[in-house]
Amino acid sequence: MEDIATDYLDLIRNRKFAAVAEDLRGRPAPVVADIIESLPTEEAGLAFRLLDKTTSLEVFEEFDGGMQADLLSALGAESTADAFRSLDPEEQAWLLDEVPAKVAKQLVRYWKEDERAPIRELLGYPRESVGRRMAAQIIRTRPDEKIGALLHRISQLDADNDKIAEIPVLTADRKLIGTVALAKLLYADPQDTVSTVMDSHPDFFYTTDNVEMAARQALLSGDLVYPVVDREERLVGIWPLADAAWIDIYEAEEDHARAGASEPLTRPYLLTPVKEIAHSRIVWLLVLGISATLTVKVMGFFESTLDQNVALALFVPLLIGIGGNTGSQAATTVTRALAVGDIEGKDIGRVAFKEIRAGLLVGCLLAIIASLVAWPLYGSGIALVIGLTLVFNCPIAATVGGCIPLIARACKVDPAVFSTPFISTFCDASGLVVYFSIAITVLSL
Repeated sequence: MEDIATDYLDLIRNRKFAAVAEDLRGRPAPVVADIIESLPTEEAGLAFRLLDKTTSLEVFEEFDGGMQADLLSALGAESTADAFRSLDPEEQAWLLDEVPAKVAKQLVRYWKEDERAPIRELLGYPRESVGRRMAAQIIRTRPDEKIGALLHRISQLDADNDKIAEIPVLTADRKLIGTVALAKLLYADPQDTVSTVMDSHPDFFYTTDNVEMAARQALLSGDLVYPVVDREERLVGIWPLADAAWIDIYEAEEDHARAGASEPLTRPYLLTPVKEIAHSRIVWLLVLGISATLTVKVMGFFESTLDQNVALALFVPLLIGIGGNTGSQAATTVTRALAVGDIEGKDIGRVAFKEIRAGLLVGCLLAIIASLVAWPLYGSGIALVIGLTLVFNCPIAATVGGCIPLIARACKVDPAVFSTPFISTFCDASGLVVYFSIAITVLSL
């Protein structure tokens, strides 16, 4: 595929568009999608424009969300309106969240009023909620319906298998009372009613549930389709397991990138423009740079202490580095526990107590090692200062790192976004204060 992409890239850059169009016309939509996805954004947009309308709709649906968002942004609303219209409402809602506001407004102008209703309903839910990502309900049943009649209705549908694998069972006022698996219906007596084979205690999600936590829960449970209900437990949509898996992958990539102080890339690294890579990093670097001024202020406050014992300056990077890493380790562990539902916001006291003990144990072990190394080189005084600093600083950093994700969740902020800059700033500043305070006391400076 790489060699084929290189050939297309050469043809496009040499402006041999007729040859590109002719060659793409003879290939299946999935192959064309793979070829276009392997091209840089600008050339991918040109290749997509060369497709006929029918093929372009098929190819657009083959792209992943990142590629779709890039094309919408690069080509503009007029060129991609038909392709965008061909997507399911939940996919449209996701893309409108991802593309620039200007592009989103232009796309909406091309819709008819009846086309806007489904997407408007989804956009009415909070951005990180299950309601924003749910699919339309394809079919439902009642507990007293004959299995044969239900199977006949299913046979008339033109729907994806993953959306009818589990069928919601509702009361007359649309309240969810169970689900029935399609596989059970196939082996049941057609004259029996749905109530004889339905699951009366199904897993479901509320429209306001957090989408990331719901995705993890869905993957652990393993049901193929999850009903989505409002607060009165009336059915409003469904959520296929495949969608939950996609969201889990997307959220994991996002958390991983933000834990490293950058934004996730929407396309493969080598195909991402340099400007986009820089944009994904610059905001975080600015935040961290501004926060670092607090560390500089602390260093300036203890400047006279450094003048009296220059050797203290040698250990500043080591100590604040250990403090920052201790806090980040705790934050990563707690963020993961939050994501899988092991802990909740009310557990902040238990988390703090556990992290104090873990940090103290780690600090004591590091203090012994660091003191033994520093003693023969810098004397007993410096060794004692370093050891005591680690004993005090590690529990502080671990406790802060463990509690920050819980505070972020309580403030409706992504813990991965909030934790990195705050922990870095706090642990650097607090570590220096502890270090120099101990040095002044032990060395009588």
